[in-house]
Amino acid sequence: MTIKEIQQTVDNWINTTGIRYFNPLTNTAILMEEVGEVARIMARKYGEQSFKKSDEAINLADEMADVLFVLVCLANQTGVDLTVAFEENLAKKTIRDTDRHKNNEKLR
Repeated sequence: MTIKEIQQTVDNWINTTGIRYFNPLTNTAILMEEVGEVARIMARKYGEQSFKKSDEAINLADEMADVLFVLVCLANQTGVDLTVAFEENLAKKTIRDTDRHKNNEKLR
């Protein structure tokens, strides 16, 4: 699925199953909640925190998909074409960071 197809699929789902988009401020708060859930899993799986019994069934891939879904909702609501935005962002990073990371002693 392309990013454009993801944006269209989410829009179709919202307008049928979801009825309508939550307002952008609500979706921003939901996005922060979902990112927090990813952070919680990462801290337990790859960091020093230990899992609680209630954490055992949590699925990292599913939580990342939740983040993507809400981010796509916000893009759709605000008229952002994520394909164009990503391509432009990657070009910016490529120009800016051409030598930056190669010259970083910490990355060797």
